[in-house]
Amino acid sequence: MPDKVKLAYFLSGGCGGCDMAIIDLSETLVDVLPYLEVVFWAPTVADVKYKDLEAMPDKSIDVGLYSGMVRLSEQEHIARVMRRKCKVLVAYGACAALGGIPGMGNMHTREDIFQTAYFDTYSTDNPEGVTPQVRCVVDGKYELTLPEFYGYVRPLQHVVDVDYFSGGCPPHHSFVGQAVVAVLEGELPPPGSWITSGKAVCDVCDRNPAGRGEQRHLIQSVKRTIDGVPEEGKCLLQQGYLCLGAVTQGDCGSLCPQVNIPCRGCGGPIPGVKDFGLRAIGSIAASLEKEELVEQIPSPVKLFYRYSLPASMLGRKIK
Repeated sequence: MPDKVKLAYFLSGGCGGCDMAIIDLSETLVDVLPYLEVVFWAPTVADVKYKDLEAMPDKSIDVGLYSGMVRLSEQEHIARVMRRKCKVLVAYGACAALGGIPGMGNMHTREDIFQTAYFDTYSTDNPEGVTPQVRCVVDGKYELTLPEFYGYVRPLQHVVDVDYFSGGCPPHHSFVGQAVVAVLEGELPPPGSWITSGKAVCDVCDRNPAGRGEQRHLIQSVKRTIDGVPEEGKCLLQQGYLCLGAVTQGDCGSLCPQVNIPCRGCGGPIPGVKDFGLRAIGSIAASLEKEELVEQIPSPVKLFYRYSLPASMLGRKIK
């Protein structure tokens, strides 16, 4: 194990949950800290500036974790800087790897989003119709700037080359611990791979009928979680609750199905799958007893592409 591994972390267009997944390592994090040198962690942990990262020599950082999607010019700039400075760059978490929940913004235009945020919401008081501008001058002499708000969300790999991907919203802290140890010990998979156990949620789910030697049957109805309380211990999908565990990486340990919540795919696609939503649609379609049940699926795009629309073949809503 090397004496010190230089680590950089950047929270881009995300919620901060991926940061917490690292902090939740608790004792494990304390154990590995002697082998890590955190040279950049913005904006949540370290008091560092972008210029500090920009001043570092190229390839001087061993591993960079980029968390969150790319929607602003500022986020794209730091992605490109981290790519230059880091020997290994990881798209860390569902937003960086796939676009994540913010990627649902690709169902709407930039103008639609601004209209809702700055005009249509009930609590908005904006009689002068002010919207964010990239540049403005205050008092005739002070120039203020904001990052440009791009027309759509992009995952990290659509901006720079990415060495590894990690799913989860956020990644489960126990699996993050395994990944950190793999980095320290130099036991990473081939570049371009997802850092994953390779097992689907169904493979690690106690509700899986196959684990009890039971036969699967076709789905006879489509339900939402508000339509009732799932029967404990029984496969959610078999009960009609559309669970995407069969096509989702199970590095979370099947936490959502354990508490009666169907898997929604935040772990990312199982190995070999290029478009998560397409595979999920195929999996569910093949499980329905009647074709008419398709019409009962509420908001199909927001079900099948909830975490992965920007990384999909379509990428955004087609007008």
